[in-house]
Amino acid sequence: MMNWDVIWKLIALAIYFLAMLAIGLHAYKKTDDGDDYMLGGRRLHPFTAALSAGAADMSGWLLMGLPGALYMGGLVEAWIAVGLTVGAALNWYFVAPRLRQYTQIARNSLTVPSFFGNRLYDRTRLLRIAAGLVILVFFTFYVSSGMAAGGKFFESMFGGNYLTGMLIVAGVTVVYTLFGGFLGATYTDVVQGLIMLVSLIAVPVAAIMAVGGPGEMLESVRQVNADFASMTRGATAVGVISSLAWGLGYFGQPHIIVRFMALRSSRDARYGLGVGITWMILCVLGAVLTAMAGMAYFQQNGTEKLTDTTNGESVFLDLSQILFHPLIAGVLLAAVLAAIMSTISSQLVVTSSALVEDLLGGVGMEMGPIAKLWAGRIGVLVVSVIAGLLALDPESSVLGLVAFAWAGFGAAFGPIVILSLYWRRLTAMGALAGMVGGAVISFWWGKALPDEDWNLFGGEHLYEIVPGFLVCLILAVLVSLVTPQPPRAAMDEYDDMVASLADGQTPVHETASGMDAGAGMATGSSSAV
Repeated sequence: MMNWDVIWKLIALAIYFLAMLAIGLHAYKKTDDGDDYMLGGRRLHPFTAALSAGAADMSGWLLMGLPGALYMGGLVEAWIAVGLTVGAALNWYFVAPRLRQYTQIARNSLTVPSFFGNRLYDRTRLLRIAAGLVILVFFTFYVSSGMAAGGKFFESMFGGNYLTGMLIVAGVTVVYTLFGGFLGATYTDVVQGLIMLVSLIAVPVAAIMAVGGPGEMLESVRQVNADFASMTRGATAVGVISSLAWGLGYFGQPHIIVRFMALRSSRDARYGLGVGITWMILCVLGAVLTAMAGMAYFQQNGTEKLTDTTNGESVFLDLSQILFHPLIAGVLLAAVLAAIMSTISSQLVVTSSALVEDLLGGVGMEMGPIAKLWAGRIGVLVVSVIAGLLALDPESSVLGLVAFAWAGFGAAFGPIVILSLYWRRLTAMGALAGMVGGAVISFWWGKALPDEDWNLFGGEHLYEIVPGFLVCLILAVLVSLVTPQPPRAAMDEYDDMVASLADGQTPVHETASGMDAGAGMATGSSSAV
């Protein structure tokens, strides 16, 4: 006997998948060379950049993890959302305009590692190669986790086979990313970001109406958890600091800040800030209301049961299927896949770019525009295959590294990005020492520090990004001060960047005659390809 509920949902998901492939085809037609494939030719509208950055960032946490945590624990669980929102705003305000300007001045750097190498005139290429390796390793695990999440979604929602679901989600994402590159990932991220926003408005509004309005919802929430509105009850200083510290991670996330590099002009950053933070605030409020409306609904309707009673992460999914026609529910369920797929596609492009531009380019391999384009596509395919193999086992311990990766990137790259943009005295050796030190401390703190050592913080775990970020910052500054200052050309480029921010125009800056531009410098520039 046909299960029409499942059929309607599958029809909605099929339409969604076809739309993503169509967008990927459109991006394919606009991708002519390696620069387009990796950075979209630096012609990204700030609205597109802002929504794509938000969608690439949030993943399934926004629709499942956050509503679930709020459902089970109340607003005290919202400190991470506060930290992320503030961190995203600061990233757009302080990093976006300077990074957009500086990456073009520094020989048209296409990736974060190539920017580090070009900005700091690193003759050894060690900085660029080390940064490229960090991206390649961690994002491969990240992509693998997204593929696994897609498989688990199909398994739980349709009772299907994990492997089939994983292959469908991975296959569609890889196809539009493989051919569309940066633009394919970005354009689909915009649509996915809008789907997420609409879903986080529609579900709580429908649920609030179903429970009798805002007043009835608040009364039901009070009956379930009288302390729901408190952001301090049960909180500790270490817990709040750790949650807020998630915001530090933004400064070092390559798949997010690459959107800044692709803007049309540094002046677009202010527009992007407004759009991006508005989207983020609305989505977070939608997640809060989803949790509250879910509490009220299940309190009033005793016959209906929450599927995930342990973590509450099914509240959005359950309300979608209870309150809407299966076809509409399918569209709302696609929001979860949108969150997962937007993150996968963005990370695939950044990982492929690191492989081609930074690791191959870092060892002196130069390619023309078309060769770089196809090398980028091969890179996406290679990383996808490796990530897919890792995701074959959904319980693999490899996937446990994902929670650490945010802290790892934030600690290793965040301070270096900030210092590169705001301190002209930073040296290549200082950046390398800080990057390695931040990554090592973050890993040791999060994975290797014995449990008994947590007595220093009352037995609580201080999020590893805090010590990692501080160590990276301190090491980068100290080593820079005791090593020879950067060459005059680097100082001049920094001054050019600061002076040109007012009008958003990018000055042409020639490489100093005494500088070994061939030592890993020009491979990121349009003149070299």
